[in-house]
Amino acid sequence: MKSSIYTQGLDKNPANYVAQSPLTFIERAASVYPERVAVVHGEIRRNWAQTYARCRAFASALTKHGVQRFDTVAVMLPNIPAMVEAHFSVPMTGAVLCALNTRLDAPAIAFMLEHGEAKVVLIDPEFSGVMGAALNILRDKNLPLPYVVDVSDVLYQGSAKPIGAIEYEQLIASGDPQFSYQLPADEWDSICLNYTSGTTGNPKGVVYSHRGAYTNAPISWSGICRATRFICGSCRFFIAMDGVSHGQ
Repeated sequence: MKSSIYTQGLDKNPANYVAQSPLTFIERAASVYPERVAVVHGEIRRNWAQTYARCRAFASALTKHGVQRFDTVAVMLPNIPAMVEAHFSVPMTGAVLCALNTRLDAPAIAFMLEHGEAKVVLIDPEFSGVMGAALNILRDKNLPLPYVVDVSDVLYQGSAKPIGAIEYEQLIASGDPQFSYQLPADEWDSICLNYTSGTTGNPKGVVYSHRGAYTNAPISWSGICRATRFICGSCRFFIAMDGVSHGQ
Protein backbone atom coordinates (compact mmCIF):
# COMPACT_ATOMS: atom_id res chain seq x y z
CA MET A 1 0.00 0.00 0.00
CA LYS A 2 1.25 3.47 -0.84
CA SER A 3 2.71 5.34 2.11
CA SER A 4 0.54 8.22 3.29
CA ILE A 5 0.46 10.75 6.08
CA TYR A 6 -2.78 9.00 7.15
CA THR A 7 -0.96 5.73 7.81
CA GLN A 8 1.70 7.26 10.02
CA GLY A 9 1.32 7.73 13.76
CA LEU A 10 -2.39 6.95 13.70
CA ASP A 11 -2.36 3.37 15.00
CA LYS A 12 -4.88 2.14 17.55
CA ASN A 13 -3.88 2.60 21.19
CA PRO A 14 -5.69 2.61 24.58
CA ALA A 15 -6.18 6.37 24.32
CA ASN A 16 -8.11 6.31 21.05
CA TYR A 17 -9.69 2.88 20.74
CA VAL A 18 -11.82 0.49 22.80
CA ALA A 19 -13.50 -2.67 21.56
CA GLN A 20 -17.26 -2.38 21.11
CA SER A 21 -18.98 -4.82 23.43
CA PRO A 22 -22.31 -5.00 25.32
CA LEU A 23 -20.23 -5.47 28.46
CA THR A 24 -19.77 -1.71 28.53
CA PHE A 25 -23.54 -1.28 28.91
CA ILE A 26 -23.84 -2.94 32.30
CA GLU A 27 -20.59 -1.39 33.51
CA ARG A 28 -21.98 2.06 32.77
CA ALA A 29 -25.40 1.28 34.24
CA ALA A 30 -23.82 0.14 37.51
CA SER A 31 -21.66 3.26 37.60
CA VAL A 32 -24.29 5.85 36.71
CA TYR A 33 -27.46 4.25 38.11
CA PRO A 34 -26.25 1.89 40.88
CA GLU A 35 -29.43 2.18 42.99
CA ARG A 36 -31.96 1.90 40.16
CA VAL A 37 -33.94 -1.34 40.07
CA ALA A 38 -32.42 -3.55 37.38
CA VAL A 39 -34.13 -6.93 37.76
CA VAL A 40 -37.66 -7.79 38.87
CA HIS A 41 -38.64 -11.45 39.25
CA GLY A 42 -41.42 -12.34 41.67
CA GLU A 43 -40.32 -10.96 45.04
CA ILE A 44 -36.74 -10.50 43.85
CA ARG A 45 -35.62 -6.90 43.36
CA ARG A 46 -32.00 -6.14 42.48
CA ASN A 47 -30.43 -2.85 41.50
CA TRP A 48 -27.71 -2.31 38.91
CA ALA A 49 -24.87 -2.41 41.42
CA GLN A 50 -26.07 -5.75 42.81
CA THR A 51 -26.66 -7.21 39.35
CA TYR A 52 -23.22 -6.13 38.16
CA ALA A 53 -21.58 -7.65 41.25
CA ARG A 54 -23.41 -10.94 40.70
CA CYS A 55 -22.37 -11.02 37.06
CA ARG A 56 -18.75 -10.51 38.04
CA ALA A 57 -18.96 -13.18 40.74
CA PHE A 58 -20.46 -15.64 38.24
CA ALA A 59 -17.71 -14.83 35.73
CA SER A 60 -15.11 -15.36 38.45
CA ALA A 61 -16.61 -18.74 39.37
CA LEU A 62 -16.63 -19.84 35.74
CA THR A 63 -12.99 -18.84 35.40
CA LYS A 64 -12.14 -20.92 38.48
CA HIS A 65 -13.73 -23.89 36.72
CA GLY A 66 -11.44 -23.43 33.75
CA VAL A 67 -13.74 -21.50 31.42
CA GLN A 68 -11.71 -19.26 29.14
CA ARG A 69 -11.73 -17.48 25.80
CA PHE A 70 -13.73 -19.25 23.09
CA ASP A 71 -15.11 -21.96 25.40
CA THR A 72 -18.86 -22.47 25.11
CA VAL A 73 -21.25 -22.09 28.03
CA ALA A 74 -24.77 -23.31 27.26
CA VAL A 75 -27.92 -22.38 29.15
CA MET A 76 -31.30 -24.11 29.25
CA LEU A 77 -33.26 -21.45 31.10
CA PRO A 78 -36.51 -19.50 30.92
CA ASN A 79 -36.48 -15.72 31.45
CA ILE A 80 -35.17 -15.71 35.00
CA PRO A 81 -32.43 -13.59 36.63
CA ALA A 82 -29.76 -16.19 35.89
CA MET A 83 -30.46 -15.78 32.18
CA VAL A 84 -29.82 -12.04 32.44
CA GLU A 85 -26.61 -12.61 34.38
CA ALA A 86 -25.34 -15.26 31.97
CA HIS A 87 -25.55 -12.83 29.06
CA PHE A 88 -22.96 -10.65 30.76
CA SER A 89 -20.98 -13.11 32.88
CA VAL A 90 -20.10 -15.53 30.10
CA PRO A 91 -18.64 -12.82 27.81
CA MET A 92 -16.71 -11.44 30.80
CA THR A 93 -14.66 -14.65 30.73
CA GLY A 94 -14.09 -14.44 26.98
CA ALA A 95 -16.33 -17.47 26.51
CA VAL A 96 -19.29 -17.81 24.12
CA LEU A 97 -22.90 -18.10 25.30
CA CYS A 98 -25.21 -20.66 23.70
CA ALA A 99 -28.86 -20.18 24.74
CA LEU A 100 -30.71 -23.42 24.03
CA ASN A 101 -34.30 -23.47 22.81
CA THR A 102 -36.42 -24.81 25.66
CA ARG A 103 -38.94 -26.30 23.20
CA LEU A 104 -36.54 -28.68 21.46
CA ASP A 105 -36.23 -32.42 22.05
CA ALA A 106 -33.29 -34.31 23.51
CA PRO A 107 -31.62 -35.35 20.21
CA ALA A 108 -31.58 -31.76 18.94
CA ILE A 109 -30.21 -30.45 22.24
CA ALA A 110 -27.59 -33.21 22.36
CA PHE A 111 -26.48 -32.22 18.87
CA MET A 112 -26.10 -28.58 19.95
CA LEU A 113 -24.11 -29.49 23.04
CA GLU A 114 -21.81 -31.70 20.97
CA HIS A 115 -21.48 -29.43 17.94
CA GLY A 116 -21.02 -26.31 20.08
CA GLU A 117 -18.54 -28.10 22.36
CA ALA A 118 -20.28 -26.90 25.52
CA LYS A 119 -17.97 -26.94 28.51
CA VAL A 120 -20.60 -25.83 31.05
CA VAL A 121 -24.40 -25.95 30.91
CA LEU A 122 -26.86 -24.18 33.21
CA ILE A 123 -30.17 -26.01 33.62
CA ASP A 124 -33.43 -24.92 35.18
CA PRO A 125 -34.74 -28.11 36.85
CA GLU A 126 -37.99 -27.54 34.96
CA PHE A 127 -36.09 -28.90 31.96
CA SER A 128 -34.11 -31.58 33.78
CA GLY A 129 -35.99 -34.38 32.01
CA VAL A 130 -35.11 -33.39 28.45
CA MET A 131 -31.63 -32.24 29.48
CA GLY A 132 -30.95 -35.49 31.30
CA ALA A 133 -31.94 -37.39 28.16
CA ALA A 134 -29.69 -35.15 26.02
CA LEU A 135 -26.74 -35.73 28.35
CA ASN A 136 -27.38 -39.48 28.21
CA ILE A 137 -27.11 -39.33 24.42
CA LEU A 138 -23.67 -37.75 24.79
CA ARG A 139 -22.73 -40.32 27.44
CA ASP A 140 -23.77 -43.21 25.19
CA LYS A 141 -21.50 -41.80 22.46
CA ASN A 142 -18.59 -41.64 24.93
CA LEU A 143 -18.36 -37.89 24.48
CA PRO A 144 -17.12 -35.52 27.20
CA LEU A 145 -19.95 -34.15 29.32
CA PRO A 146 -20.29 -30.47 30.24
CA TYR A 147 -20.17 -29.34 33.86
CA VAL A 148 -23.84 -29.12 34.86
CA VAL A 149 -25.18 -26.32 37.08
CA ASP A 150 -28.75 -26.40 38.45
CA VAL A 151 -30.55 -23.06 38.48
CA SER A 152 -33.56 -23.01 40.79
CA ASP A 153 -36.43 -20.69 39.88
CA VAL A 154 -38.37 -19.44 42.90
CA LEU A 155 -41.50 -19.01 40.76
CA TYR A 156 -41.56 -22.52 39.33
CA GLN A 157 -44.25 -24.58 41.09
CA GLY A 158 -43.92 -27.87 39.23
CA SER A 159 -41.89 -30.94 40.06
CA ALA A 160 -38.17 -30.63 39.47
CA LYS A 161 -35.27 -33.03 39.71
CA PRO A 162 -31.83 -31.44 40.06
CA ILE A 163 -29.22 -33.16 37.91
CA GLY A 164 -26.27 -30.82 38.31
CA ALA A 165 -23.02 -30.96 40.23
CA ILE A 166 -23.73 -27.64 41.98
CA GLU A 167 -26.55 -25.15 42.44
CA TYR A 168 -26.24 -21.75 40.77
CA GLU A 169 -26.30 -19.64 43.94
CA GLN A 170 -23.56 -21.81 45.42
CA LEU A 171 -21.50 -21.27 42.28
CA ILE A 172 -21.95 -17.49 42.47
CA ALA A 173 -21.03 -17.52 46.17
CA SER A 174 -17.70 -19.11 45.24
CA GLY A 175 -16.85 -16.23 42.90
CA ASP A 176 -15.41 -12.76 43.44
CA PRO A 177 -17.93 -9.89 43.04
CA GLN A 178 -14.96 -7.60 42.30
CA PHE A 179 -13.64 -9.88 39.57
CA SER A 180 -11.49 -7.93 37.14
CA TYR A 181 -12.45 -8.84 33.60
CA GLN A 182 -11.21 -7.46 30.30
CA LEU A 183 -13.06 -6.33 27.21
CA PRO A 184 -12.22 -8.50 24.21
CA ALA A 185 -8.88 -7.64 22.63
CA ASP A 186 -10.70 -7.90 19.32
CA GLU A 187 -14.33 -6.80 19.01
CA TRP A 188 -14.66 -9.47 16.30
CA ASP A 189 -14.42 -12.12 19.04
CA SER A 190 -17.51 -14.31 19.30
CA ILE A 191 -20.03 -13.52 22.01
CA CYS A 192 -22.80 -16.04 21.36
CA LEU A 193 -23.77 -19.11 19.39
CA ASN A 194 -27.41 -19.47 18.33
CA TYR A 195 -29.02 -22.47 16.65
CA THR A 196 -31.99 -22.93 14.37
CA SER A 197 -34.51 -25.64 15.23
CA GLY A 198 -33.19 -27.99 12.55
CA THR A 199 -36.51 -28.62 10.79
CA THR A 200 -34.72 -29.76 7.61
CA GLY A 201 -31.87 -31.62 9.30
CA ASN A 202 -29.51 -30.93 12.15
CA PRO A 203 -29.72 -27.48 13.77
CA LYS A 204 -27.62 -24.79 12.08
CA GLY A 205 -25.38 -22.56 14.17
CA VAL A 206 -25.07 -18.79 13.87
CA VAL A 207 -22.22 -16.93 15.58
CA TYR A 208 -22.51 -13.36 16.78
CA SER A 209 -19.56 -11.06 17.54
CA HIS A 210 -19.15 -8.52 20.36
CA ARG A 211 -19.26 -5.78 17.73
CA GLY A 212 -22.37 -7.23 16.11
CA ALA A 213 -24.15 -7.47 19.45
CA TYR A 214 -23.16 -3.92 20.35
CA THR A 215 -24.06 -2.23 17.08
CA ASN A 216 -27.28 -4.17 16.44
CA ALA A 217 -28.87 -3.67 19.84
CA PRO A 218 -32.50 -3.06 18.82
CA ILE A 219 -33.40 -1.02 21.90
CA SER A 220 -31.69 1.95 23.47
CA TRP A 221 -29.62 1.10 26.52
CA SER A 222 -29.80 4.71 27.67
CA GLY A 223 -33.56 4.38 27.65
CA ILE A 224 -33.36 1.27 29.83
CA CYS A 225 -31.04 2.95 32.30
CA ARG A 226 -33.42 5.89 32.72
CA ALA A 227 -36.34 3.56 33.35
CA THR A 228 -37.27 2.84 36.94
CA ARG A 229 -37.41 -0.91 36.41
CA PHE A 230 -35.95 -3.44 34.05
CA ILE A 231 -37.83 -6.72 33.70
CA CYS A 232 -35.43 -9.64 33.75
CA GLY A 233 -34.99 -11.33 30.40
CA SER A 234 -35.12 -8.07 28.45
CA CYS A 235 -31.36 -8.05 28.72
CA ARG A 236 -31.38 -10.61 25.95
CA PHE A 237 -31.96 -7.75 23.49
CA PHE A 238 -28.47 -7.95 22.10
CA ILE A 239 -28.30 -11.67 21.63
CA ALA A 240 -31.73 -13.11 20.91
CA MET A 241 -32.10 -11.90 17.32
CA ASP A 242 -32.29 -14.69 14.77
CA GLY A 243 -30.41 -15.07 11.54
CA VAL A 244 -27.64 -12.53 12.12
CA SER A 245 -24.19 -13.76 11.23
CA HIS A 246 -20.71 -12.98 12.51
CA GLY A 247 -20.40 -10.60 9.59
CA GLN A 248 -22.29 -7.84 11.38
